[in-house]
Amino acid sequence: MQPQELKQRYEQLRPSLKVDEVSARLKELRRFTSAADLWSNQEEAVALTTEQAALEKQLEQVEEVETLIELINELGEDDLQLLEQGIRTLEAVTLLSGGHDTHGALISVHAGTGGTDAMDWAQMLERMYLRFIESGSSELPERRTLGIDRSSWKVELVDRREGEEAGIKEVVFQVTGRYAYGLLKGEAGVHRLVRISPFGGKDLRQTSFALVQVVPMLPPSETPKLNEAELQIDVYRAGGAGGQHVNTTNSAVRITHLPTGLVVAVQNERSQHQNKAVALSILASKLARLQELKDAEELATLRGEFREGTWGNQIRSYVLQPYQMVKDLRTQVETSDVQGVLDGGLKPFLEAQLYER
Repeated sequence: MQPQELKQRYEQLRPSLKVDEVSARLKELRRFTSAADLWSNQEEAVALTTEQAALEKQLEQVEEVETLIELINELGEDDLQLLEQGIRTLEAVTLLSGGHDTHGALISVHAGTGGTDAMDWAQMLERMYLRFIESGSSELPERRTLGIDRSSWKVELVDRREGEEAGIKEVVFQVTGRYAYGLLKGEAGVHRLVRISPFGGKDLRQTSFALVQVVPMLPPSETPKLNEAELQIDVYRAGGAGGQHVNTTNSAVRITHLPTGLVVAVQNERSQHQNKAVALSILASKLARLQELKDAEELATLRGEFREGTWGNQIRSYVLQPYQMVKDLRTQVETSDVQGVLDGGLKPFLEAQLYER
């Protein structure tokens, strides 16, 4: 991109960066984080210091870009590339400015119609998302999405139910890190796989479905108060398929919100107390999301239901036979590198979704 094009691109972008508002918020955060009792509430302290670090970095990027803009007629090719990368990173900040975009995410993958093939497909999707999340630990530019640094992202298993023969019925994991929800929320929906089934001997193509759910993980200040009288809390032994690896104590917790039917289960080998605390936090985040949308179909999605009526609304198709192609049916982005996508190469799809929104 030519120097004047870069300058014009930044001039169009700058009002959306709301530099004055960011500076005011940063001043407020510095006052909070300098308080002597900051760490009396560890969860809140982590949230405040994380936001402060992110905003400080954002303003530093603005300053770097504006310094290069002032010298734009004297810049060499390497500096122009650095300027373009800086502008692209700041564009990401404006694209990820939705109400919960900066928060972490709770991702659920549910096997749909297709029997064992669908359970195997759900496990393939689990692997795909974990590969994408874990790839953020690399500092390589191609491992960034819209310039967002994912190196601090962490993933933690919440619940996992294995299939009888292969694959999984359901998996739930939590991604902590700034912009996790903003980047991944576009993955929510039905994912369709077409391939020759490895579980049948007829060499026939099999179509399988899986439902992906993405919910923002909200801090306590943004979630509704839970009424204990509306909760059914069950405690049970955690374990894998066939009763393997069963804990010696009843540490797993399942909480049902009776008015809505939302169910949250946590069995990540924690103590019962820790599992309950995590389950309550997840349930509160789901209820907050539901109150925002107030939609019957969304309630079904949050419950993890896979209904026949949603099949026509699949967001992406993955075809392994008779040809190879992954196509997003919303943005029309497609690639023949199916294995690359299944290995975590989601960048083109995520970026297209953000620009579409």
